[in-house]
Amino acid sequence: MRRRAATHRTTRNAASRPRVLLLLPTTTYRAHDFIEAATKLGAETVVGSDQSQALQDLQPTRGLTIELRDPVKSADQIAAFAARHPLSAVIPTDDETAVVAAVASARLGLPHNPPGAARAARRKDELRRLLEAAGVRTPRHAAIGVGVDPAAAARGQVYPVVLKPTFLAASRGVIRADTPDQFTTAFRRIESLLARPDVQERGGDDARRILVEQFVPGLEVAVEGLLTRGELRVLAIFDKPDPLDGPYFEETIYVTPSRLEAAAQRAVTATTVDAARALGLREGPIHAELRLNDRGPWLIELAARSIGGLCSRVLRFGTGLSLEEVILKHALGRDVSDLQREPRPAGVMMIPIPRAGVLRGVSGVREARAVAGIDDVTISATLGRPLVPLPEGASYLGFIFARADMPAAVEAALREAHGRLRFDIDPGA
Repeated sequence: MRRRAATHRTTRNAASRPRVLLLLPTTTYRAHDFIEAATKLGAETVVGSDQSQALQDLQPTRGLTIELRDPVKSADQIAAFAARHPLSAVIPTDDETAVVAAVASARLGLPHNPPGAARAARRKDELRRLLEAAGVRTPRHAAIGVGVDPAAAARGQVYPVVLKPTFLAASRGVIRADTPDQFTTAFRRIESLLARPDVQERGGDDARRILVEQFVPGLEVAVEGLLTRGELRVLAIFDKPDPLDGPYFEETIYVTPSRLEAAAQRAVTATTVDAARALGLREGPIHAELRLNDRGPWLIELAARSIGGLCSRVLRFGTGLSLEEVILKHALGRDVSDLQREPRPAGVMMIPIPRAGVLRGVSGVREARAVAGIDDVTISATLGRPLVPLPEGASYLGFIFARADMPAAVEAALREAHGRLRFDIDPGA
């Protein structure tokens, strides 16, 4: 009955103009790309954010202030809005909004992930537990409460291990330890990060646990996919050519198509399918991180949302559709089964923050854009603002995009362009 009601609501709305609610935290990079995608598809957009939007009082159907940290209250707010302005889809853009979208879509009778599955994808300790129970290869793990004696906890470990918060993304707070002393130092550092008011507000009770897991060596890849009634369609497999061995795990270069052998790519896909099934994810985009070694693929992360930052701009489908357009078409019930990623190799570099300080200037952008194969260089960091590198930081200096005839040429172009950029960072400010 719920599914029938959802179909009726979507069809009725689509007969005029579909209306989609985009859940866009104020910290997201992706507002522009999703809004542009909705406009191209002829959909009316409503921006749901944790802060009031400009002109929201004058255009109340175009913006909705939501308490994104509370999924149940958010769902109440969304349902009240939808009673007056019917919605065809609720679209998340990060891990936190993926839970809100699942709860709200369940309330509205729209196709969705089970809320428990979306929560499990956000919580790394729950993710590990479900994967292990389903027999999906994943690191050995244990959650330790903050406030314990880390030196005592360090004595019981089999090294190397990785310590991390259970709910943060983009490698924030992720630290490798090879010895008990390194374990103690890493634990204290993560403990301090979790004590920050903004992090505590975001994590709630999850900010009182630190996950300790086995370090898995090997090549790392990322999978971008789309689930439809539990069936996974892989949109892209990305190689990560830079080694991610620690002590921190800052991601830099993504290149697709993968240079892995076909059998290895099939194994990566199969593991991702098994992981999504283990969590109970059924509908919408997913982003997975896996490592491969002589034992096969290991599932490291699985998120119920698409790739983060501006990285989605590296993907094009069909006649030039963006990833955001594909996600929205799928959410609106339009057929995307025949869409294929453009075959030309492409890649993105997330420009790392080399040191803490205040960004005073950026030079070499024109020279970087002149490198053969470079599509664009986007500097997202703001001049005059403090820069915080990993593991405490949560952002990048910007993004470099490239396309070429071979994956190796894409990688080379990204590295050359990055080498031409100069960042004036004042360490004493």
